[in-house]
Amino acid sequence: MKDKKVIFMGTPEFATPVLRSLIEKTNVVLVVTQPDKLVGRKQELKYTPIKEVALENNIEVFQPTKIREDFDKVINTPCDIIVTCAYGQIIPKAILDYPKYGCINVHASLLPKLRGGAPLHKAIIYGEKETGITIMYMDEKMDNGDIIKEEATPILDSDNVGTIHDKLSIMGSKLLMETLPSIFEGTNERIKQDESKVTFAYNVTREEEKIDFNKTAREVFNQIRGLYPFPTAFAVLNGEEVKILESVISESTSGSIGEITSANKEGITVRCLDKSIIIKKLKPFGKKEMNSIDYINGNKELVGKKFN
Repeated sequence: MKDKKVIFMGTPEFATPVLRSLIEKTNVVLVVTQPDKLVGRKQELKYTPIKEVALENNIEVFQPTKIREDFDKVINTPCDIIVTCAYGQIIPKAILDYPKYGCINVHASLLPKLRGGAPLHKAIIYGEKETGITIMYMDEKMDNGDIIKEEATPILDSDNVGTIHDKLSIMGSKLLMETLPSIFEGTNERIKQDESKVTFAYNVTREEEKIDFNKTAREVFNQIRGLYPFPTAFAVLNGEEVKILESVISESTSGSIGEITSANKEGITVRCLDKSIIIKKLKPFGKKEMNSIDYINGNKELVGKKFN
């Protein structure tokens, strides 16, 4: 496939294995990624992870603020195919219609489930039993195009968004490399998505990060691991925000909703709608991540207090 010219469009760390595989197996002629951002207290300019990989390999980088308005660079760069993975902007029709073999997307869910920008998080938060990678043709609607190939992986109770991120990142790279030859040969499948099974995974909002203990213990447990290690769930205790990072489900039904019913070496037990969760790891406001026992040692008389 080294004779095939590829334009790659992507932004976060998740997409870097895909780009590295394309560089190894094809001829990547242009990388399109989101603009660099100012981060931290010093407001230092930070490259996207995809830009870092491109520069390491001496590949030209294009960073339009709005690809729908600024796409001439793309359609004036000779290529056979465009591959996208977590780019972060809607691709205009002029780009979709440009390459000979079309625009192919590597999406982190089993479409038609979980269309949108946060499929990793929402698969866990929604309590899905499995997730996976979809290689698909792109069209003008979000994650709506024909499916070429899918691969599934189970979601375990031990998983969080970080572990699923790493699994699917590698899976996406491998599945794309397995699929590209059939696309170039014209032997790949094109499966229409079943619109009756469509669900959405829109980007996580600040409101969705706040834990509602009026939900079941399973729902709270899923929310916590579906947001860890990024962006993290939180609750408010004694008027201060506490990030809740790890938990397990407890069969305890004592106490009222949101109440801390025990605080010991096992962790901090909090009553939910049906049962309880035991908080194992947290991050108090302005402090580092810590195990619950360290938090308990510095905060006496927790039992009876309530999260809100």
